[in-house]
Amino acid sequence: METNGRVNLSAEIQDQVPINISDDKLDKIATIAFHFRKIMETLELNLEDPGLRDTPERVAKLYINEAFKGLDETNFPKISFFGNHYKYDEMILIKDITLYSYCEHHFVPFFGKASIAYYPTNRVIGLSKINRIVQFIASKPHVQEKLTMELGTVLMNLLHTDDIAISIEAKHLCVASRGVSDTNSLTNTNFFSGKFRKGKVQNQYLKSITH
Repeated sequence: METNGRVNLSAEIQDQVPINISDDKLDKIATIAFHFRKIMETLELNLEDPGLRDTPERVAKLYINEAFKGLDETNFPKISFFGNHYKYDEMILIKDITLYSYCEHHFVPFFGKASIAYYPTNRVIGLSKINRIVQFIASKPHVQEKLTMELGTVLMNLLHTDDIAISIEAKHLCVASRGVSDTNSLTNTNFFSGKFRKGKVQNQYLKSITH
């Protein structure tokens, strides 16, 4: 049912909404659902079909709670740091991190893997936190180049080091599902700062992520 330009969530979908969800988030879900319903109506889809009836609300929840949760800074993961008591000064590498994002041009997914390396200073970060940061930053509309650079900036600030390397390899569904319709090509982007701009260190990193 529509009220004041918005659609009320169906009882079935409403039952799936967490009890502690904010009014602002509920309002965003209702607004997106209303406009997505208009898109479906424009496409002349049968919104009484059981398979489509709750699609506007499902899409709205997907956008707010999952796909674009990175737009809400309150969702940034809680970070644990540890003092570098062992004075470890070699490269720390986390590779093949699952990455899933959405192209800001067509709002279709691109996905693949990220590898991140850094030289620690006075503190190190819990390993799983790197993965969570990647997932959070990726959870909003992006182009891959911007995503790579944003990750670099965030990690330099969090880790208190200029020595960061990031590599992303991803498949873009905007390439696979439209235009050239190439389902095989992959896109690679890199970010290098500090020590990783030097040939020897950069080559060591690149060799490590390919083995």
